[in-house]
Amino acid sequence: MTMFSTARFGARDWHVRGHIIPIVLGSAAAAGAVALVAYLLWPTWSADGTSVPERLPVSIGGTLFNVPTAAIRMKIQRHSGQQERIDLNFAFPSLAAPEAPKHLGADRAEDAIQPIDRIFLSIAAHHDQQAPEIRVRTIYPRYLDPTPSPSTSSSTSGQDGLTVRAFRQGTPYGGEDLISAATPSLTARCSRDAATPGMCLSERRIDGADLTFRFPRSWLAQWRDVANAMDRLTLQLHGAK
Repeated sequence: MTMFSTARFGARDWHVRGHIIPIVLGSAAAAGAVALVAYLLWPTWSADGTSVPERLPVSIGGTLFNVPTAAIRMKIQRHSGQQERIDLNFAFPSLAAPEAPKHLGADRAEDAIQPIDRIFLSIAAHHDQQAPEIRVRTIYPRYLDPTPSPSTSSSTSGQDGLTVRAFRQGTPYGGEDLISAATPSLTARCSRDAATPGMCLSERRIDGADLTFRFPRSWLAQWRDVANAMDRLTLQLHGAK
């Protein structure tokens, strides 16, 4: 009886261990994968700028861009060759790659909050989706409020040359305004200041890629500088035609 019981429990222990070992190994592999993804997605910066090339040739939607390495926001995107999307940011008004972020303690976090001083740019393959200029001509007018609102009128003060039209409430763009100007050319969709500062989104297409610029709405006070900055960035990244 004792020998039978010992054999039975021994077999049971082996059976249990046989199930636990794959679970432990699987959990370790999953934890390693999560750590790897977090490492690749975490923005990193080179202290002396010598560990990576200054610029990278990147193909997006079959369109070639020459991208400053330090301007790329995610490490997983810091490689040359074909990519589906790339996310960049540039200091304004210099348009230089931003400096490495400073790590501050929690006791200084509130004092460290500063106004946004960067233009954010996403470049993505459009896969033959509707072009930004077509949306401006055919889609946006359907949702615009025909009568200017007081908030819209006040938002144009001190911003000569801009046309500001509000989108109707209850539409996909409710709470936003369509901003446009002719010289220099500017078209942007801007949210209004609320709990968070308003932001503007301006899109343009180059061959197989769409460029989406984002900047604070408060910069509309110097909208000509912003429009020229986006044109300069486009030329710097893609080159003159």
